[in-house]
Amino acid sequence: MRVSRRARSARVVIHADRRVEVVLPPRTPRGTAERLLREHRSWIERQLERLAPRLVLRQLTPAEGRREARARLEEVCAREAARLGLRYARIRIGDQRTRWGSCSRSGTLSFNWRLVLAPPPVLEYVAVHELLHLVEPSHSARYWALVAEARPSYREERRWLREHGHELLAYTPVPRT
Repeated sequence: MRVSRRARSARVVIHADRRVEVVLPPRTPRGTAERLLREHRSWIERQLERLAPRLVLRQLTPAEGRREARARLEEVCAREAARLGLRYARIRIGDQRTRWGSCSRSGTLSFNWRLVLAPPPVLEYVAVHELLHLVEPSHSARYWALVAEARPSYREERRWLREHGHELLAYTPVPRT
């Protein structure tokens, strides 16, 4: 349970690591959290089932994951940028907890290192997705038309991320050796 000044109403949040959290605004009446959990029990169970681990992921240290992600994403971004006639400033590899990638106004492409655990076409889709934000910053209809043209298989790769992305985000790397 967590009290948040930003919360406008009580809600149940299921995290990628299968943690169930009740977020409450300040001065919420006693018993609200328990009532929410009771009322949403079947929904919570469905969400937890959906988040059940299905992938067998190889073991990496954070340093190995970042190194491999940088090497693969630099190669993919260079190839795809040349194919699409685009230029980016640099690539940044991070440990984001909710995003696969982003594109800054200055042309920096940022990626989650856990993409190296995804199938190669999924990593390539995310790279193309972020590169195309250099042309169209929003997720408008025009943007998705550009994605469809540049990466006709994007729907399958996006679906894979929706179905399995939570497992990658919940992945705990092996300790540094």
